[in-house]
Amino acid sequence: MTVRPRLRKLMLVAHVGASVGWLGAIAASLVLAVLALTVADPAVACAAYLVLEPLGWAALVPFSLASLVTGVIQSLISTWGLVRHYWVLIKLVMNVFATGVLLLYMQTLEVLAGLARRATEVGAAVSPTPSPVLHAGAAIVLLMLALVLSVFKPRGLTPWGYRERRASGRAATP
Repeated sequence: MTVRPRLRKLMLVAHVGASVGWLGAIAASLVLAVLALTVADPAVACAAYLVLEPLGWAALVPFSLASLVTGVIQSLISTWGLVRHYWVLIKLVMNVFATGVLLLYMQTLEVLAGLARRATEVGAAVSPTPSPVLHAGAAIVLLMLALVLSVFKPRGLTPWGYRERRASGRAATP
């Protein structure tokens, strides 16, 4: 498929922007989660849990889906291909995994926000949980690994990539 360089660059900007936005939203979530876990004031902890849920629905989920969609489009219109190179395939699997975990974890954030709402109404405290810190920390590690793969692009064609290269008449270099 021949795609104009301007369109490829535009899609690359969209993908990088969505991925950076996702990373920034995760960093904000991590700050709120650490605050909720460590603050002495129960009202502040409740407020942090109350903010995590809308942050998830308004930023984390849209950026994760945008990163996934723009990444797939970018790979399909570039020379890298979606399943030609292991590093692209690994990034795809990581993105699908992270987005799936996030969508499932949103239920936990909804529960935490509900507990915080009830605690605020009766003047009680919410028991702090390390779960949001662990999930946000793991997500940052995963996205940083994806960034490293994008920058260094380790060699290695998938079997499909080797077959495609052989069929096109180009030398199959390991």
